[in-house]
Amino acid sequence: MNYFTIPGLDKPCSQLMMGTDYYKPELLDTVGVLLDEYIALGGNSLDSAHIYAGGKSEETIGLWMESRGNRSEVIVLTKGAHHNASGPRVNKQAIDEELAISLQRLRTDYVDLYALHRDDPNVPVGPIIEALNEHIEAGRVRAIGVSNWTHQRIQEANDYAEANGLVGFTFSSPNLSLAKANEPFWAGCVSADSADCAWHREKQFPLLSWSSQARGFFTGSFTPEVRDNADLVRVFYSDANWERYRRAEQLGKERGVSTIQIALAYVLNQPFPSCALIGPKNKAELESCHDATRIQLSEEELNWLDLSAELKAI
Repeated sequence: MNYFTIPGLDKPCSQLMMGTDYYKPELLDTVGVLLDEYIALGGNSLDSAHIYAGGKSEETIGLWMESRGNRSEVIVLTKGAHHNASGPRVNKQAIDEELAISLQRLRTDYVDLYALHRDDPNVPVGPIIEALNEHIEAGRVRAIGVSNWTHQRIQEANDYAEANGLVGFTFSSPNLSLAKANEPFWAGCVSADSADCAWHREKQFPLLSWSSQARGFFTGSFTPEVRDNADLVRVFYSDANWERYRRAEQLGKERGVSTIQIALAYVLNQPFPSCALIGPKNKAELESCHDATRIQLSEEELNWLDLSAELKAI
């Protein structure tokens, strides 16, 4: 397993982070074994959120950590302040209320990584940073970050933090995958584009990618003619992405690995600290992801895979 550092944490974070959005206590026997296997491979970080499975994801993680007695060994990322039916909720009240509930569900008194699940560009960054710093000072949160924020808003928030002697964001979790999104998968979601990646490279700012494998686009289960998954068609079907698929398939054959492993290696070999949130359902899928961490790609290969050279020439 490969690792990277996130400012604020006292331990390195594994480059594969286990996604838990479908976890429920009634699945504990099954997902608990999968988590044990993940830990045995060197993984140490779990991704959850206040809204995942109606809160049952956090409950399941809490039960698993309690049963294994391994809280201090695990890096827990959870997210809050997601919008609801009434609209955006990026405010101190939502953060305070949801973090308290998340801690109770997780059966812990702190989370290693806490991220705002969505942004509300109409809200000034100052009060948000101040609210999150209260939780850092109280020991309830080790490091703060964001999911689905633009790099411009992150920079604005960190400039405010620096100017006011506060702790800023130290990680971001947008979508980043070899297949480039045509449009947001869900309202308010952000996919890292070339400008975002350039900013992450300049700042060496950690990026934790959700849908790192483009929700199965590279599994071989889909073709331009297979259009029964409306969301996948809407978000990832394009001539450019099918060319990226073809190139990943070609390089995979040359390396003796699968197409989807090349796609995952693309995320893990970025020229800045990167992490892939993965959602294996069984041991074989987990081991496939782990094997992908051993694949090294050069910057030239990265640019060839994602068509960077061709797009810059246009």
